[in-house]
Amino acid sequence: MDRREFMITAAAGVVSAQGAAGQEAQPEQPTTQERKMARPNILYIMSDQHNAKFLSCKDHPDVKTPNLDRLVSQGVRFDNAICQNPICSPSRVCYISGQYCHNHGYYGLSGPRPKGLPTLFGHFRRAGYHTGAVGKIHCPAYWVEDDADYFMDIGCSIGGKTDFVPYLKEKGLLHLRDDGIYPEQTHRRGQSCDGRKSNLAYEDCVDGWVARQGMGFMEEAAAGDAPFFLEVSFPRPHELYAPSEPFWSMYDESSITLPPNSEYDMSLKAPHLRRTAEGFRTGNWTLFEPRTFEAGRLRKHHGYLGCVSQVDHAVGELMGWLDEHGLADNTIVIYGADHGDYGCEHGIMEKAPGICSDAITRIPWMWRWPGRFQAGHVANEIVETVDMGATLCALTGLDPLETSDGHDISHLLEGRAGEVHKAGVTECPWSKSLRKGKYRLVHYPPEMFASEMFAKWAPKDGDFGELYDLEADPWEMHNLYFEPAYADTVDELTRDLLDWLITTNRPATIHPPVKFEGDQAFTEYGSTVNADGKIHPDRIAQSKGRNYI
Repeated sequence: MDRREFMITAAAGVVSAQGAAGQEAQPEQPTTQERKMARPNILYIMSDQHNAKFLSCKDHPDVKTPNLDRLVSQGVRFDNAICQNPICSPSRVCYISGQYCHNHGYYGLSGPRPKGLPTLFGHFRRAGYHTGAVGKIHCPAYWVEDDADYFMDIGCSIGGKTDFVPYLKEKGLLHLRDDGIYPEQTHRRGQSCDGRKSNLAYEDCVDGWVARQGMGFMEEAAAGDAPFFLEVSFPRPHELYAPSEPFWSMYDESSITLPPNSEYDMSLKAPHLRRTAEGFRTGNWTLFEPRTFEAGRLRKHHGYLGCVSQVDHAVGELMGWLDEHGLADNTIVIYGADHGDYGCEHGIMEKAPGICSDAITRIPWMWRWPGRFQAGHVANEIVETVDMGATLCALTGLDPLETSDGHDISHLLEGRAGEVHKAGVTECPWSKSLRKGKYRLVHYPPEMFASEMFAKWAPKDGDFGELYDLEADPWEMHNLYFEPAYADTVDELTRDLLDWLITTNRPATIHPPVKFEGDQAFTEYGSTVNADGKIHPDRIAQSKGRNYI
């Protein structure tokens, strides 16, 4: 066994060496560099609220994303990547735990620490990785913090800390901060959807600061003898839509292109989406002059484009650091978003109500590992954000995280074809969006909307739903739910959604009990469960007693 073979088998924990005479021989110890190369580093880059259409490699008419385009050309782009929830925290919990929302139970922002739910950070740290999380982590309290060797937040996480505020204070710039609340907002609470140029230089803005935090962690990790698992989470292009220069000046409001569904007949759209659109059209949300819907919409769109390009630049800095330090070939780079943005589609300026639109439920997702992934491949199969952890475990040789609901998508990264999910689902507590093939169904129970709403909006006997053919109608302007010719499609997808909810559910106990073994199994009072106190649905499928009742 040569040194390289030893290094690989040592990483998998299966080293044994025999001398020529059958006696155990002490293998030559691997060097620090060989230990670091045994498993790849992982750089997981998260942006907040990036509409999947806003990539120049996707032929968007205006946006400039040269660094993400380079990442795509060197790796794999997933054109049908579905996020599990349309708002920040629950979607991030899905990424980091690998669980669907109806299993981990988080549908709101932040919240208490999950009881027993493992994170990818902890799983990889136990396998010898140096773990870090920097930027807008925005997860339940202390959940990621306690599993990360290094944690630096921008101020969203309850248990985290931030050096961004002290940094701005030291430079005398705190009064100019404009990534959360505009200084101009003297009487209005909440984040504004209006847009303007930032008063901070890029190096002093939150995205520049987060990128430096990420590079600082990688610098420290590179000096050690362990691979790293790092999340770098940018708060943009989420509002505030205030990009720094030169990103604001990249775009001219007189020539930017509004989406084709920015104005159309919305009579068959969901009631809460229509109310939201009507509210935006009043222009009362605008902060800067002129305070009209038309002018504010262009400023928002202008700012959003600039924020996307600013995040793209920050991604380029991280990729450049890997190149300069010779780590690009042994680092898996993933870029994704927690959810999308309306980008002025349907006349809406931000992300809510997100369950209604493909603009929110589908995200940009791209993976790169030079020499291992098929460069330039575009995968059209449906994948979900819960798949990230299962895939990373498979690629690095770690045991699967048994609390994960995700699937391994390695074959797609290698350029091969093959269905991963029959459908991709985005969840709110009541409403659900299901993507299958070319169709997207949104299911609302009758209780979702007040009874008086049905008389106004639902022409189908008090029933309301949404169905879109995304091949014929990619901008979702034609709701087919009420058309008789599509009744069978609605029934089929509704049944698919019901089957999905049943077969992906994780119970705490079943009868007869199922017993299993392993490092991730816990047996108490006759029941075996995983760390989260629940049973993987695959265990139920393998149980002879699954149809007992």
